[in-house]
Amino acid sequence: MDGQPSRSGQPTADIVNRIRDIPIYRSSIERGHFPILDKPEIARGFPDNWMTPVLADALAAGAAEFVLSTGTNHARMQIIRPPYFLLNSYYQLWSEHPDIADTWHEGCQRVSLTTVLATEHVARVNAKKHGRTALAPVPDLADRRLDDRTCYINLTLDPAHWDRADVERMLAEIRTAQQAHPHGRYHLDCSSYHLAHLVRKVTDWGLWDRFPRPASIVHAYEYTPVNVRRYLHEHFDCPVIDLFGSTELGYLYYSDRHGRYHPYLDKMSVELVPVEPGSQIFSMIVSSVRNPYMPLIRYRSGDCARTLDGTPDPEKITRFCGREKELLASAHGQGPVAQGDLDDCVSAASPRVFVHQLRVPGDRSGAELRYTTFDGAPVDASEAAALSTGVERLTGLPCRVEHHAHIPIGKSGKYAWLEHEQSGQGQGQVPEHVGEP
Repeated sequence: MDGQPSRSGQPTADIVNRIRDIPIYRSSIERGHFPILDKPEIARGFPDNWMTPVLADALAAGAAEFVLSTGTNHARMQIIRPPYFLLNSYYQLWSEHPDIADTWHEGCQRVSLTTVLATEHVARVNAKKHGRTALAPVPDLADRRLDDRTCYINLTLDPAHWDRADVERMLAEIRTAQQAHPHGRYHLDCSSYHLAHLVRKVTDWGLWDRFPRPASIVHAYEYTPVNVRRYLHEHFDCPVIDLFGSTELGYLYYSDRHGRYHPYLDKMSVELVPVEPGSQIFSMIVSSVRNPYMPLIRYRSGDCARTLDGTPDPEKITRFCGREKELLASAHGQGPVAQGDLDDCVSAASPRVFVHQLRVPGDRSGAELRYTTFDGAPVDASEAAALSTGVERLTGLPCRVEHHAHIPIGKSGKYAWLEHEQSGQGQGQVPEHVGEP
C-alpha cells in the first residue's frame, strides 16, 4: 500500500485522503482513530454508508457493480467492486508468480475444476449475454467459458458422485484446452479436493492416458489439507501453487512450489491480532485500497493464520488455518482449535486420510472423527488409535474414530470440517478461501 500503516494499524495521511468522502469512515476521521471494521458494520446502512459521487457515477457507468461475497454455509456479504475484480487479481498474480508466470505469458488456457456453483455462475452470465433467461440442463462448453482464457468443467455438486461419463467428458474438455496450445500446455485451476477426486477416479478407471498433465496448477478456492496437498504433489510434477484471498479483497498471499507463503500486498497491508489473549492463532486485519470503490480499512476478514515463530508478523505467515467463526473451544482450557490444527493432527497420524470431519455434540461429551481415505479402505488399528489420541490431546474431548466410504460435500460445493451443535461456535461452515470465478 502507498505508505504502510503505523504499528497500531492506523492508516497513513495518504490513505485518509483517499477515503475522506466515504460516509462509513467520517466519524473515524473526526476522532483520529480507526477501530477494527467488522462485517456487520459494513452491512449496516449499505450501500448508503459507502456512497460517494464518484461511486454513484461508477455504478451508473458500469465501472462498479454489486456482488455477494463467496459465502458457504454462513451469511454472504454484499459488496461493491469493479467487474471481474477477483479474476483480474488472479490473472495479475499468475502473470507475476515466479514459478508459473511462464504459463501465463505462453498463452496457456486455464481449465477450472471447482464447485458447480462457479460453473453455473459462468453459464448464467453467458445466458444473460445471449438473451436467455434459463440455463440449459447441461450447459455446453461454450456456455461455460468465462473469457477467451478460462473455461469451467465441473457439472456435479459432489465430486465423489462423478461417474465415468462425467470424468471422460471432463478429460476430453481438458484435452481440448491442451491441444489449443502450440506446445500442448495448459494451466489447471482447481479446488484441491475436486482435483484429488479426479485423480482417484482416473486411477481407479485406468484413464491416465486420457489425462494430459498440466504445466501449472493453482488451488485457490478453500483450505487445502496437508494430506491432499501431498497427494497432488505425488501425482503431478509441475508447480502446485496456493493463492489466498477473498472476493472483497482479491489475493493477498501466494505459495511457492515448495509451499512457503509470500505476501502479495499490492495497495494493502495486514495486521495480525491474537484471536484471544496469549493465542498464537491470529485474526487477519486488512487495510486495502485495491478496490477503489469500497476501500476497506482495518477490516476483519474472518480468516485465521499462524506464523513461523508465533509472533504477529504478517511477513512470517506459514499457513492460513481456517475461519475465526469456526474456532472450537478446547475442553481442557488450552486455547481455541482451528481447522489447520485438526488437519495437522490428522496428517501426523495417517497420510491415507482424505476427507475428515469432526462432530462435536451439544453436550460436549465427546467427539467423533469421520474420515475417508484415498484408497477407500479404513486405516489400520495403530493409525486409528493415533487419530483418536491426537484429537483428544488437541480438543480435550474423548474421540471415537469412524471410517466412511463417503462424506457428503456441502451445498456450496465445499466440505465442512466441523459439525458443532452448540450455538454460537463453529457451525460446520467452510472457509471463504475464494470460491468464485
